Amino acid sequence: MIDFEIPASLGKQLQILEQVALNVMRPASRHFDVHEHDRPWDYIKLMWDGGNNAGYRGRAGSGDLLSMSGGEGGEKVSGPKIRNLALMYTVEMLSYGDCGLYLSTAGGALGAAAVEAAGTPEQRERFLTRFKGGEPKWGAMAMTEPQAGSDTANIRTTAKLTEDGKEWILNGEKIFVTNGLMAAQESPGIVVVWATIAPGTGRAGMRAFVVEGNTPGMTVARLEKKHGIRASDTAALTFADCRIPYDNIIGSPELAKAEGKDSKGFAGAMKTFDATRPLVAASAIGVGRAALDFTKDFLFKQGVTIRYDAPPNVLTAVERDVMRMEAQLRAAWLLTIRAAWQMDIGISNSLEASMCKVKAGEAVTWVTQKAVELLGAEGYDCKLLVEKWMRDGKINDLYEGTGQINRLVVARRMLGYSSKEL
Repeated sequence: MIDFEIPASLGKQLQILEQVALNVMRPASRHFDVHEHDRPWDYIKLMWDGGNNAGYRGRAGSGDLLSMSGGEGGEKVSGPKIRNLALMYTVEMLSYGDCGLYLSTAGGALGAAAVEAAGTPEQRERFLTRFKGGEPKWGAMAMTEPQAGSDTANIRTTAKLTEDGKEWILNGEKIFVTNGLMAAQESPGIVVVWATIAPGTGRAGMRAFVVEGNTPGMTVARLEKKHGIRASDTAALTFADCRIPYDNIIGSPELAKAEGKDSKGFAGAMKTFDATRPLVAASAIGVGRAALDFTKDFLFKQGVTIRYDAPPNVLTAVERDVMRMEAQLRAAWLLTIRAAWQMDIGISNSLEASMCKVKAGEAVTWVTQKAVELLGAEGYDCKLLVEKWMRDGKINDLYEGTGQINRLVVARRMLGYSSKEL
């Protein structure tokens, strides 16, 4: 059963994050939108130093927000686990402040999520402990390739085992790697790279490998100039005879060798998306809520109040639009916390993860566009952040699997079709 009441300990954490969102992130939003490749170091250091237990660093540590099954200070108390639910609230609130700045937050991010989802206990210890202290570090995941796009089965990056069996050699190109610069070159972070060990076999040959920051052969080819989320770097990476240790293949390397191209490693690694797609949905909802709250406040100052108790036939067009904006975001949020709740109690959420991602991506796109429309000329003016939220919000409908791809996943899951059939 889903409990909609926010635990007291989480509520206090969210109050702090709301102050960060409003007083640290919002004032810096426009600067880092205009100066795309500047690093928001004040924000990064604040979150790294002060957010030691906030949970967005990667693997949950003892007593942190992510491992929360209890109260403050790390002590364990009885009660339901809310590790993923807490993370949804955290991401939503930081994205309410600024989606691009949130994405630039130091931590394990998608790279750590992949290791957490499919790595061995030894790999989790070896690759994720770094995110618990020291200087800020980033994790990233490199999957998309120029010729493949969403068709991940057609990736061409190869991983070849050396004759002595001690190393993998990676060759290929990856694009649209969030925090790729910071993870690959500017910190001792990690990049999880998807490559094939059996070219021509599609998904059956795909594996995920951990490449540590500044490994020779891994190069940042360029940084993208983007429509939105400009505070976050999005990089293209190249791999030229990039050598990594044999046991950097995520999961058991011996098992992978034994299973060969019939391995279920791809399906196992895809669990990453079951954990991260709800995070994208939460981020979308945070952006949408920022636009909605600003719009309502703007309208209120113009003398427009929303009559929630009035019958539909007497509502103005503006009132109906605002109510629909609220309804869309609420529906997306309920799907998101359901997906998080299922993760917390150990129920497979592949269907729900894609459902909430689709709904939230669609909702934030519509809500932010409607906010621009309702504010008229001022909505399109760069003096306000509303037009920026419209640009930022769209990314949530695109990455971590586009809306179309996730609709396919939902259809397959609901109708019982395989990827070969639908």
